[in-house]
Parts: sequence; structure tokens; C-alpha cells
Amino acid sequence: MTTIPSQSTGPGKQQMLLDPGMDLTLRPMRYPHFFDRFKDAIKNTWTVEEVDLHGDLADLAKLSPAEQHLVSRLVAFFATGDTIVANNLVLNLYQHVNSPEGRLYLSRQLFEEAVHVQFYLNLLDTYVPDLAERTAAFSAVENIPSIARKAEFCFKWIDSIYEMRSLQTREDRRAFLLNVICFAACIEGLFFYGAFAYVYFLRSRGVLQGLASGTNWVFRDESMHMAFAFDVVDTVRAEEPGLFDAEMAQQVRDMLAEAVECEVQFAADLLDQGISGMSLPDMREYLQHVADRRLAVLGIEPMYGSGNPFAFMELQDVQELSNFFERRVSAYQVGVTGSVSFDDDF
Repeated sequence: MTTIPSQSTGPGKQQMLLDPGMDLTLRPMRYPHFFDRFKDAIKNTWTVEEVDLHGDLADLAKLSPAEQHLVSRLVAFFATGDTIVANNLVLNLYQHVNSPEGRLYLSRQLFEEAVHVQFYLNLLDTYVPDLAERTAAFSAVENIPSIARKAEFCFKWIDSIYEMRSLQTREDRRAFLLNVICFAACIEGLFFYGAFAYVYFLRSRGVLQGLASGTNWVFRDESMHMAFAFDVVDTVRAEEPGLFDAEMAQQVRDMLAEAVECEVQFAADLLDQGISGMSLPDMREYLQHVADRRLAVLGIEPMYGSGNPFAFMELQDVQELSNFFERRVSAYQVGVTGSVSFDDDF
């Protein structure tokens, strides 16, 4: 029988979040804020069957060729985006966050990623009836340059710590923090937020309401994933303040700058046929605005100073997050009482 090493706190020993081993003790609870995140996530439970996409089919037929191209590229990105995040969670995050409360949340997040994957599979089945076209969407990470570049960015950061079995050194822990920050700030917090902007732009035009409805649920999940990841970063910084220095802050800036350029290339692909009401300069400004918000959460000076050119995204932040539970309890058969608050920076 294999013995699992425990790093439980003993006399004179204060265990830290990234210490190697596997702490199994939920009482006394060392990180109750992680457990609170887990409980809040449960309140956001939803199923793919709640989202009716069939009403979107008439809208798809009415879209201009440029809009159809945008939707096609967007669906191709969705086909594998959440699977990449789930892979990093399983391969990298779970083994190094040495906290049973934290692992409870990560287990819940993995479930949510699986629901997102199912939602996007249903989206492809509904929007793309042709089997060959659906197969092509799933191979977009290899065949569509703008999506391949984003995938390569993700894979680079997955591989950056994949071989680490435990975080033994200061450099190991810094590498792990960079991975956490990358997937929270750059992938879930920038790549996905860019995708959400296209969805809510189309909703503001009165089309694809089913897609927007499902995206609302994903939006809330992703906001909570970021909140938890930044909680992990803040906890580690409090426990080991020397890890996060000026050099690491610059690495985060460089990482986000690269992510912005990846997403701008994707935007150029989506918008290259001309979309009335959404221009490439506006999309670049929006992405820079989002990147600055992620830096602010990390206590790093902004790089761009860009504003948000999309009023429909400001409306999304206010309406969908702050009022979610008040509206859902009466509308959803398994709704629960209680409330959850989100940081305004998400």
C-alpha cells in the first residue's frame, strides 16, 4: 500500500499552501475562504439542457457573410478552449495546491469545465449540422492560424510546469504561480472574455439569444474561476512574500502583452470581412482594458490605460453578476437561497 506523505501542521511547523505533500485535514480549516468559494460555486449549478439553442437557427440564416464568418471562427475556438483549461487543472493545478479546501474548489471547477465542454459540443451540433464541418472545428487548433497561435500559447504554459512533481524550490513556486496567473488572467480572463464580447455584441443586435443565454452561465463560472485563482495567488504572496518580486511582475506583464497580441490576431481574423458596429481598433482597446484590469487585481501597474469601448460589456458586468441570484431563485427549479458577491474587477 502506498503511503501518501502528509505535511500537516505540527509543533513548530507551519505548512504553506504550496508545500509538497498531500494534506487531508479539513478540520481545523486552514483556508476557509477557499471553502467559501466552493460553496458559492455550488449556487451557480446549471445544466446544458436548460439552454435552448434551436431558436438561434433562424438568426444564423439571416446573418451577413461577415457575421457568419465571425460565428464560425468563434464556434471553432469554443470547440477546444475549455478542454485546454481542464487539462491544465488536472495535470498541473490539482497536485500542487496542497489544501483540501482548495482541492474541493478545483474539483468543482473541473465539473464546470466539463459542463462548458458539453455546452459547446451541443452548440456545434446545433449550429453546424454538417459532420465534416464539425470535425474541422475540432481541428481548428491545428488548421486555423489565429486559433493555433492561442493554443500554442496555452500549451507553452501547460508544459512550463508539467514535469514538476513537487514544488521544492523558490523557482518552482514562481513557475507555478506564473501558470496559475496565465490561465486566470490570460486564458479565462482574456481569451474567453474576448469571446464573450463577440457573443454579447451579437445579442445587442438582437440575434443569437440562445448562445447569449448559455454564455451567461459560462461567464459567471469563469468569473468565479478567476476569483479563486487570484485567491491562490494572494494567499501564496502573503505566505511567501519574497516570491513575487519586480522580475516576476515584469514576467506577468510580458505574458499578458503576448496574450493580448494573440487575441488581437484572432480578432483580425473574425472581423476581417467588416462587421458594422465592431472594429478591430475597438476590439484591441477592449482587450487592453481587460488586461489592465487583470494587472490591477494582481497589484501591478497597468500597461495600456485603455478604456472599454463596448457599453454592452459594462451592462453585462452589472446586470448579470450583481443581480444573478435574486433573479434565478424564482426562475430555476433547483435554485438555492443565499448570495454571492464578485469582485468588481471581474
